[in-house]
Amino acid sequence: MEKLITVLKEIKALFNRSLTELSIDCVVFGFHDDQLKVLLLRAKGADSWMLPGGWILKTENLEDAAYRILKERTGLDSIFLQQFYTFGANNRYNGREIMARLGLPPEENFFPERAVSVGYYALVEYSLVEPQTDMMTDECRWWDVNEIPELLFDHNEIVSRALKALRKQFDHEALGFNLLPEKFTLIELQRLYETILGLEKEKLDRRNFQKKMLSYGFLERLEERKTGGAHKAPYLYRFDPEKYAEYLRESEK
Repeated sequence: MEKLITVLKEIKALFNRSLTELSIDCVVFGFHDDQLKVLLLRAKGADSWMLPGGWILKTENLEDAAYRILKERTGLDSIFLQQFYTFGANNRYNGREIMARLGLPPEENFFPERAVSVGYYALVEYSLVEPQTDMMTDECRWWDVNEIPELLFDHNEIVSRALKALRKQFDHEALGFNLLPEKFTLIELQRLYETILGLEKEKLDRRNFQKKMLSYGFLERLEERKTGGAHKAPYLYRFDPEKYAEYLRESEK
């Protein structure tokens, strides 16, 4: 028994020396003024930006940790969340280099030598988000996805992979309704699709797009029109989640 305990202690010590940290990085997408936005944090006392993220507590499930991190940054409880990639390269970033960018002494590097991060992207309604900072950051705000600066760690790669994953999934699932207000016009829906899919210059045919969207049967036209425009006010629509669930069941048959 004593020999077994000794061996187990040696194994534990070995693991402690070679332990890989596990964290979560979140790409929070919002849609505003026909632009796709990403929520970023600015490190305290520096001009360096990064994605929201954090370590996973021992008491947490992986997805629970992601929801906690997102609530801390957005103030929202109900968020569409999708795991899209695990970043596990053994040379993801140089800790000393990151310390220098933060204006800290590189020799005091406190970043782990090896860290694996699980990537999630979230889709939120822009107007509902209340960006929050924490003890490590001075600012939390939206950036246009096409104007993101050089981020800390490998976060530019994470944003790029998240956008690719979103576009791939967006093309065959009704994800856009997580980015729109409860009531919207078909024109607003089309602009969202064009922006997400990178079709700002090559616009979708309006008539064909609307015909396709309405054919699915999960859009409900309201007896309200959008006001304030220069042209004839278009009807407002609402996404019906029950009809969408029925549509998915039928499409799987």
